[in-house]
Amino acid sequence: MLDLNHGSGCQYQKPDHDPGITMAVNAAIDAALVVRNRSQVARQYVSTSGIGRECLRQIQYDYLAVPKDEGRDFEPKTLRIFEAGHRGEDVVAAWLRAAGFDLRTERRDGRQFGFSVLNGRFKGHIDGCLVGGPVAMAYPALWENKALGVSSWKDVVKRGVVLSKPVYAAQLALYQAYMDLPAPALFTALNRDTWEIHCELVPFDAALAQTMSDRALQVVQASDAQEMLPRASAERTSVVCRGGKTAGGWHGACSWQDRCWGTCR
Repeated sequence: MLDLNHGSGCQYQKPDHDPGITMAVNAAIDAALVVRNRSQVARQYVSTSGIGRECLRQIQYDYLAVPKDEGRDFEPKTLRIFEAGHRGEDVVAAWLRAAGFDLRTERRDGRQFGFSVLNGRFKGHIDGCLVGGPVAMAYPALWENKALGVSSWKDVVKRGVVLSKPVYAAQLALYQAYMDLPAPALFTALNRDTWEIHCELVPFDAALAQTMSDRALQVVQASDAQEMLPRASAERTSVVCRGGKTAGGWHGACSWQDRCWGTCR
């Protein structure tokens, strides 16, 4: 209520703060995110976004759309991070265009640019292609953006994307190869906390692209033959399985641990 007689010296009590409203609203949002995620049709192709992971069997489970272990679906927190990453990509794209870059992110029909090989069983979609711009660099060039937490972002700034994030490096190399964009790719990393942008030009690594392409073929052929590919580790307690940091980067906990190490193959 407004004090229309503010000079009276009367003190008005502030409305009570309900601490439960935060939990209630967030719970409703989380539930909606989970429902939306579960309603999406599972990919049934080898994706460039995951082909650089260490464990071939994990990639194969993903390709075959094998149901995840009970309780190992994406947590609402992770789904929120995914959403932030998608939104961040749109923001960085808008900033690049405002800066004068000719950035193409979709075809005339609204679809993303991408490639599909092995009869549609190995696919990838790029964030965009830079056709021209105010910065002296080779055009056309692949553009790939990632939104990262502060710790991951600082590591990329310090060591570069190739050393810090091998999975991203594999993705870049494949896009450059299959999209015929051999010029150094522009990789941008958006700090989700500060909204700073780290940029680096990543030269085309033909050998890495070939290795990753061979891996995709291996996954498809083994699956057709109903053969399970080897694990990356001999122990379930390894970081690759349970999650954590290795020399190859950070690993989330594998979603198929029980299936992989149990009686079900």
